[in-house]
Amino acid sequence: AALRRVRGAARQPVDADTAIATLAGWLAEGRVLGIGSPRASLEANYALRALVGADRFHRGIDAETARLDDLVLETLARGPAQIATIADIEQADAVLVLGEDVLATGARIALAIRQAVRQSAYAMADAAHVPRWQDHSARLLAQEVKSPLFVCTPAATGLDGIATRTYRGAPQDLVRLAQEIVHLLDYTQPRAPGLDGDTIHLAHTIAEALKGAQRPLIVSGTGCGSAALLQVVANLCTALGRSGRKPWLALLPSECNSLGTALLGGPGLDAALARIEVGEIDTLIVLENDLFRRVPAPRLQALLMRLSHLVVIDALATPTAEAADLLLPAGAFAETDGTLVNYEGRAQRYFQVYVPEGDIRESWRWLQQVARARGQDLGDALDALIAGCAGSDPRLARIVDAAPSARFRIHGSRIPRQPHRYSGRTAMHAQRDIHEPRPPQDPDTPLAFSMEGARTGAPPAEIPIFWYPRWNSVQSVHKFQQEIGGPLRGGDPGVRLIEPGPGGHYHDRPGYRAPAELETVWLYELFGSEELSVRGDAIASRVAAPYLVLHPATAARLGLTAGATVQVEAAGQRWQAVLRVSPTFAANVAGVPRGLPGVPTFATGTVLSVREVRP
Repeated sequence: AALRRVRGAARQPVDADTAIATLAGWLAEGRVLGIGSPRASLEANYALRALVGADRFHRGIDAETARLDDLVLETLARGPAQIATIADIEQADAVLVLGEDVLATGARIALAIRQAVRQSAYAMADAAHVPRWQDHSARLLAQEVKSPLFVCTPAATGLDGIATRTYRGAPQDLVRLAQEIVHLLDYTQPRAPGLDGDTIHLAHTIAEALKGAQRPLIVSGTGCGSAALLQVVANLCTALGRSGRKPWLALLPSECNSLGTALLGGPGLDAALARIEVGEIDTLIVLENDLFRRVPAPRLQALLMRLSHLVVIDALATPTAEAADLLLPAGAFAETDGTLVNYEGRAQRYFQVYVPEGDIRESWRWLQQVARARGQDLGDALDALIAGCAGSDPRLARIVDAAPSARFRIHGSRIPRQPHRYSGRTAMHAQRDIHEPRPPQDPDTPLAFSMEGARTGAPPAEIPIFWYPRWNSVQSVHKFQQEIGGPLRGGDPGVRLIEPGPGGHYHDRPGYRAPAELETVWLYELFGSEELSVRGDAIASRVAAPYLVLHPATAARLGLTAGATVQVEAAGQRWQAVLRVSPTFAANVAGVPRGLPGVPTFATGTVLSVREVRP
């Protein structure tokens, strides 16, 4: 049930109609602000923006992250690099990773890179007429031959073991290395200042590998929090294009719908907080977003006290949800429908698997119903929001093509979610009723909560299960593909919203500065840095305790001992961590794991102070 707090007392459950009427009344008072989220669907973000007005909608990320997301979009759209799919990454014959721990921030892409380093081995197998599917023979022939892979990051990564060369440096060091490569590819561009001989030699090696490749790939992203790094990546693509190579590019955003919210637009959290600070806002609506993960807690707590009403729509019990005066329970990802935009700018529709019980419903449906209570028409189903969102910006126009509408039928029938062997609906509910219940009705998709319906001819985006006579589940995937390991018949699901332009121009050379002593470099954990990964007990048990990483020389200069417990202070916040000392970490900076429980939020590049805690 929804929860409401009245006059500072403990929150009490209220029914959905009361919750909707309450929020509609607060909206009628004006002075409202909406904060979206990159983990919410396009439709939910659009519905919130339509409800509060475009001038009162904010993206739910800090200004720095918003700038990085916008740079990713700009770089993908301007060209000349081609946007790499997973299949493209697997075919790359020279790979440069800049600033991104891909195994932690894009594990599936890391697997594709592992396939890419086998391209030289495959070429040897082809020349010897050894079929690639004879994996043991192909590996025996190639021995240790690998295609070039260069991993240039602040800290060691899971790809280092297969890399041709690795380089460790702070984000500014990575920018200088990349600028030197740009110069070597296009001598009209300036050299990077202050590089030592070994780094210049590495730049030559990387430039020659990229120029000599037929399918060069550059992988980077927002992990370093460096706009300069993204700009020099764009310059690398331009330089490669001018040298006669059209590179592939994969840029990893921070969250599942970061590019979707960037396309939707709106200012970042900093502007929203400033409006609260000056007393402009009475009611704040937060959509699927834990602000305590994005704003330092002392500042956020002080600002929330200025509000008359805090409304949170979320599926997670977060500190932000705990502070809400009105909490509307949203469905989790498996209980909702919507659209996300992935790293390649592809709009992908996802569909409800489970029907939630009680008042739990999609975030966008709560917003639709609140709008109706105010006399505002946002429709009553998903298709209406998709159409509205598509019409709000030409860049979003094609999201209607990500999957067929709810009206789609095959010979008049819906597509069944369950396989035809599915049964037992009566037994499933025997504790409540011995009669077979009516299956849930779905007004938002062409799918049915049933095993009855049309099974052949489903579009790729709406294939609910892979099944073929005498083949079970994933064993039958090849029956649905154009070729083994190839795209699905009918094409890949979703639709790409971004098509690269001709490119050809450079960003201005970024300014360089040495990082301040103990300036923050963010590190990422496969389990823990992403918000949802700590919500399951099995995964939470693998989440690391807070730690801090220093280079041995940095630790020695500060008089700190490896394995010791240290107290760290940043932006007025203190926490304890275990000190890790690593010779494969950049010198003179401090590595902090982003998002781990117990590690507070502060801006990228913040200078830390560290002291050892004595027993």
